Amino acid sequence: MKPLALTMGEPAGIGAEIAAGAWRLLREGGPRFVLLDDARRDFGVPVRRVDGPEQATDAFADAMPVLHRPLSAAPVPGRPDIANAPLVIAAIEEAVALARAGRVGAVVTNPIQKSVLAAAGFPHPGHTEFLGALAGTGVPPVMMLACPGLRVVPVTVHEALARAIARLRPADIVATSRVVAAALRAQFGIARPRLAIAGLNPHAGEDGTMGREDIEVVAPAVAALRVEGIDARGPLPPDTMFTALARPTYDAAICLYHDQALIPIKTLDMAGGVNVTLGLSILRTSPDHGTALDIAGKGRADPSSLVAALRLAAELSDRKAQA
Repeated sequence: MKPLALTMGEPAGIGAEIAAGAWRLLREGGPRFVLLDDARRDFGVPVRRVDGPEQATDAFADAMPVLHRPLSAAPVPGRPDIANAPLVIAAIEEAVALARAGRVGAVVTNPIQKSVLAAAGFPHPGHTEFLGALAGTGVPPVMMLACPGLRVVPVTVHEALARAIARLRPADIVATSRVVAAALRAQFGIARPRLAIAGLNPHAGEDGTMGREDIEVVAPAVAALRVEGIDARGPLPPDTMFTALARPTYDAAICLYHDQALIPIKTLDMAGGVNVTLGLSILRTSPDHGTALDIAGKGRADPSSLVAALRLAAELSDRKAQA
């Protein structure tokens, strides 16, 4: 199995800590990865500089393999430095290039500090949109959050709620759902994916008495998907579709805005949630949390979500290789 490329993320955040923690947990039999970061940093674990990802597998049992990419400024935990922003971006670009060249099986990204990158002129709202620009396939990339027992996908992502609702159209729901259904078949091995489409308003609108968006926007999208042969149902009341009884009845929940998707999955499994980008020419996962600047450098960072992201990336890569 090919190693995975793990990016540095925000150097002042918890990326280095959770990378080291993941290596400790995976060194004796988990998926192998190579970290794109500054090898001069004190990771608290043995480090081995490698010249390419191909050397990561042999090195992994004894030391964390690092592709040395020197930072412009020494990281201070909890205090991002805009001087390092170009290196953070370059690490993502290089990891994608390694994946496109077939030298790594997938890309796993540590969390970035979006405000710092934006101040440095980064034009994308986040990782997902940037990865779409680097490794797109002609369709907008889609963000899926996954944990054991639940997969959720927001149709609108990093934008103000008022704007997200105002611009929501049936075509947006259909386009996102197509990408999800295709990925569930190709990447997750689900022959006939079942999609649950969330309603927008309380109780999915109560037949229009609580707003007509579910009648005029969501229902037409569900009908169009069913005409295409996609097993979709909805609009479903958002307050009941994530219960223990409801979750086993679908393979992915299509949600209409960011928090509608992320609140249930982070409530269920904050430590084990994984972000998966669908619709790319490469495989990409990431932890389902941010840079945690408030606890960076304090030894409190939990690597569980990164471990889950690495394991899922390896699983998807293995399935792709077998296919």
